[in-house]
Amino acid sequence: MLRLRTMTSLLKSRPALWFILALPGVWMSWRWIATPDTYGYGHAIADSGDWAAWLLLVTLAVTPIRLAFRKRKWAVWLMRRRRDLGVASFGYAAFHTGIYFWKKASLSAVLAEAGETYLLTGWLAFALFVPLAATSNDIATRALKRSWKRLHRLVYPAAVLVFLHWVLSAFDPTTAWIHVGILVVIEGVRIVLQMRQRVT
Repeated sequence: MLRLRTMTSLLKSRPALWFILALPGVWMSWRWIATPDTYGYGHAIADSGDWAAWLLLVTLAVTPIRLAFRKRKWAVWLMRRRRDLGVASFGYAAFHTGIYFWKKASLSAVLAEAGETYLLTGWLAFALFVPLAATSNDIATRALKRSWKRLHRLVYPAAVLVFLHWVLSAFDPTTAWIHVGILVVIEGVRIVLQMRQRVT
């Protein structure tokens, strides 16, 4: 009984959640530092991008999950932690971007190729995510009121740009296209459930 209560407390703890969310980043950083010959730039930038995309998919999946399972405790928990998941996705996207800057080593080199389509989609997605991450807190929610929801609808075009960036930049885009399919399913289910809710 005591163990169950401890586990429940941990699941409700925001620091515990952030510790778990940070683990992939810690693992990537350690591998890059400890084994740079086998785990270099290519692995680090790919893995950080993957985690940003995966957490984005989980964040987007929260809304249809809430609509379908609104009374389940785990669905309520996900809804309450949606902003944390979104900010974590942005954190890995920022890590991904930082690795790219490290590789290029100069702003001029970054600007020289910023117009390439596969990079431009990434930069546009990142630009859209900055205000979303900056306003993912209780103070911003209260200050923006109804405008907060309108602003955070930018997550949908940003998500499209993220996966377009993945498709265009991947050596083998098969995996990227699979994730695009997952995104389409998530958004399709969300739209259907929202339409049904309005009808009823």
